[in-house]
Amino acid sequence: MSGRGRKASLPTTPFRRPEVLGDGPSDLIVVHTTKQGASKAYDFGQVPVASAMQRSLAVLFAAKCAGGSWTSWKSSQAIWRYLKTLGEFLSTLDNPPADVPDLTAGMWSAFRLSRDIKTEIGYNQIMATQLLLRADSRLPLEVREVMARRLPEPKKKERAFKPDEFRAIKTAARRTFRSALLRIRENIEHLNAWRNGDFAPDSREWVIGEALDILARTGDLPRRRGPDGGDREVISRYATALGGLGAEHTWQRLFLSQVEAAGLGVLLVMEFGFNATTMSELRVPRAVPDSGERSGVRVYRLELEKRRRHTGNHYESRNITDHGADSPGRLISDALEATALARAYVAEHAPDVDRLLVWRGRRNGRVTNSVGELIRVGPFGFGTEPLTAGRWAKAQGLPGKVLRRGRKTVNVLHRREPGQNTQDTHDRVYTLPEPQVQQGAVEIIAQGVNDAVAAARRTVLRAQLADAPRADDQETATASCSDFEHGPFTASGSGCGASFLLCTACPNARVAPPHHPRLAHLHAALENLRSVLDPATWNADWHDAHARLEDLRQRLGTEVWKQALHNASALDRQIIDDLLNGYFDS
Repeated sequence: MSGRGRKASLPTTPFRRPEVLGDGPSDLIVVHTTKQGASKAYDFGQVPVASAMQRSLAVLFAAKCAGGSWTSWKSSQAIWRYLKTLGEFLSTLDNPPADVPDLTAGMWSAFRLSRDIKTEIGYNQIMATQLLLRADSRLPLEVREVMARRLPEPKKKERAFKPDEFRAIKTAARRTFRSALLRIRENIEHLNAWRNGDFAPDSREWVIGEALDILARTGDLPRRRGPDGGDREVISRYATALGGLGAEHTWQRLFLSQVEAAGLGVLLVMEFGFNATTMSELRVPRAVPDSGERSGVRVYRLELEKRRRHTGNHYESRNITDHGADSPGRLISDALEATALARAYVAEHAPDVDRLLVWRGRRNGRVTNSVGELIRVGPFGFGTEPLTAGRWAKAQGLPGKVLRRGRKTVNVLHRREPGQNTQDTHDRVYTLPEPQVQQGAVEIIAQGVNDAVAAARRTVLRAQLADAPRADDQETATASCSDFEHGPFTASGSGCGASFLLCTACPNARVAPPHHPRLAHLHAALENLRSVLDPATWNADWHDAHARLEDLRQRLGTEVWKQALHNASALDRQIIDDLLNGYFDS
C-alpha cells in the first residue's frame, strides 16, 4: 500500500495490519503489480465502510496481490468490484460493522440473499468475497459456518453448436482468414520482387514495393503533418501508387486487421479446442528439429498455458503435424505466414513478447507486457477477445459467443477429452450439462451422476460445527457425539460401532475448537501416509477421511487451520497415532 508520494511494502501475512500513513483515503491504496511489471492502484478509501473495515479489506486484498494468486488485472479488478458491492450493502444496514470481527451470520446471510446467485455474476460475488474474508483469522466462527453452506452453481446456459452451426462458423472463419492470407502473401511476393530489383526505378510497381518495404520495417507509411503538428494522411506519393488512403490500400496489404485476427482466433479454437485466453497468449510455435527437411511433413510444438483460479497455472504441449492442406498443422503454417512481418516488428521493438496472433490497429499504443492484459506494441495488438470475436460473428450473421461455445463443441463432441482442464471439470462443467451428450448417452450420464452424488456424500463433512462442546455430549477420539445410541452406521439402539474416522461423516458428531488441533494433526498424518503408500491402498483406506478433513479445513480457513495444527498437544498426537495404528476402532 502507498501513501502520498511514497510506497509502503505490502503485508506478508493476510492478518497483519498496515502502517497508518495518514488520515486521507490515499493512505489505503493497494498497488497490484503483475509478474511482468505492469501496475494498477486500488483506493480502499472509496469502499463505503468504516475506516477499520477499509483497512482490513485492504490488507486481505494486498496479500492476494503480493502472493501471486492474481496474475492479471482482470482478477484484481473483479474482486475490487465485489468488495465495493459488499461495502455498499453494509453501508445500508442500521448498524454496519466497524471491522471484520463485527460481521454477523445475519449480515452475511442478508448479503447472500441480496445477490442473484442464479447468475454467474451473483454466484462469483459471493464465492470470491467469502474466500477473501475467510483469510482473516478474526472472522467469527458463526459467519464461517454460514459461508460453508453449499451454494449451488448457476446452471450453464451455453450449449455446444449443432453440427450445421459449427460447419457454418468454421467455413466463415476460414473464408475471412483465407482472404487476408492471400492478400498478404501477394504483397509479400511483390515486396520480395522489389528487394530483388525486379521493377524499373520510379515505376508504379517500384513505388508500391518501396511503400511495402517502409511498411514492413516501421509498421506505417510516411504521413504529412497536419496544422496541429500531428500526423495526418499518407503522403500522396504512396497513396497514389497504392490506390487510396484507407487501411485496405495501405497497412492491410501486409498485416491482419483486428477482425481478421478474430477470424483466425475462431479457427484456432474450432480446430484445437483452446481456451480463449490460451489461444490469445499462444507463443509462436516452433517446428520440431529435423521435421520437414526430407519428407516435407512439418511438426510444430505448441506450448499452452492456462491460468487456473486458486491452483496455479496449467501447462501443456501438443505436437501438431502439417502434412497437407486439410491437416491441423496447415492452419499453424498459414498463421505463421500471415503474421510473419507483424511478428518481426514486435520482435525488434519488444523482444520479450512472444505471441502468434498479431494484428495491426489503427493507432499506435504503448507497450504493456502484462499477462492477461491488452498488450500493444506500437500499432500492433495481440490475440482476440470474446467481444471482438462476437462482433465478427454478428457481421457474418452467425450465433454469438463463438469462442466459448466453439471450445465446448470441440472438447465435448469432437476431441471428447479435457482441453487445459481437469477431467473432473471437463465432465462436470462441460460434458454432463450438454444436451447433445445427454441425448447420446442417457444411461451413462445417469450412472455418472449417481456415482458423483455418492462420492460427494462420502467426502463432504457432515459433522456439525460448534463454538464449544456440550456438557451432555460424549467425547470420541476425533469429535464429540450427541447421540451415541442412534448413529447412521449401525442399528438404532445398539450403540455406535463405527470407526472414529467416520465421526466427520456423522450428523450426530460435533466439531468444536478443542477438536481442531487433533483433527488438523490427523489431516497432516494422512498426508504423510499418502507419500509412503501406493495410491490404490491410500485411496481405498484413507481417501474419504482425508477429503472430509480437507472440507473442514476449507470451512475454517487456512489461518485457523495452521494455528490448530501448531496447538496440537502431545495427547492429541498420541490419540491420532493410536487411531491410525488400530489400537482402538470405536
